[in-house]
Amino acid sequence: MLARVPSNARRGTRSVVKLLLIEDDKKIATAVKRGLEGDGFTVDVAFDGVDGLWMATEGLYDLLIVDLMLPGKNGFQICRDLRDRQNWTPILVLTAKDGDLDEAEALETGADDYLTKPFSYPVLVARLRALLRRTTGQHPVPISVGDLRIDTGQRKAWRAGEEIELTTRQFDLLEFLMRRAGQVMSKSEILAGVWETDFDGDPNIVEVYIGRLRSRIDHPFGRKTIETVRGAGYRLALDG
Repeated sequence: MLARVPSNARRGTRSVVKLLLIEDDKKIATAVKRGLEGDGFTVDVAFDGVDGLWMATEGLYDLLIVDLMLPGKNGFQICRDLRDRQNWTPILVLTAKDGDLDEAEALETGADDYLTKPFSYPVLVARLRALLRRTTGQHPVPISVGDLRIDTGQRKAWRAGEEIELTTRQFDLLEFLMRRAGQVMSKSEILAGVWETDFDGDPNIVEVYIGRLRSRIDHPFGRKTIETVRGAGYRLALDG
């Protein structure tokens, strides 16, 4: 995404996806920024509409996430101003306003997608990736750690060239760990990243799914890829 002139060629010169989050709720902004950076995005934040519009105009971003109710200049105005300036950076509106008329106005003024609060973090990431695919015409780049490889577009996994059958949740868990290979992830972090952000069930579900994932990617191949770090969480070995 470009801040001034749309150009897929320029966008393709960077391997890191850079986002601008325009959100005045600092707690939400901090949580979203932390989560997206953990998923490999680079994130800048503006806390009001005036700064947000200036950053979106002067910077070079692949995506914008824009709240509607902002001080200084609201999200509708930001969308309209950017499109009037021939800035076609993809915009995802993230807002507590859930009325049909608000959504229609956001889309009419230039937003590409609309997600209401409270929201599921995995759905947010999925929407962002879908926007990237539509605007760049590119498929997701496969992720590899050692001889483990996943294709997030086809949602397929392989080890040593052999395809592994995974359920949807198992695939999401594997992708989450592979994107953070070498990092120790606590149960709460895994729940927030793979399950709903407001998950209130038994956190031991993580242990269950870790065991099931090991039975698919480790045991048949004589490996110990997913390590348990006692008292801290789990880690995917850097060498796969």
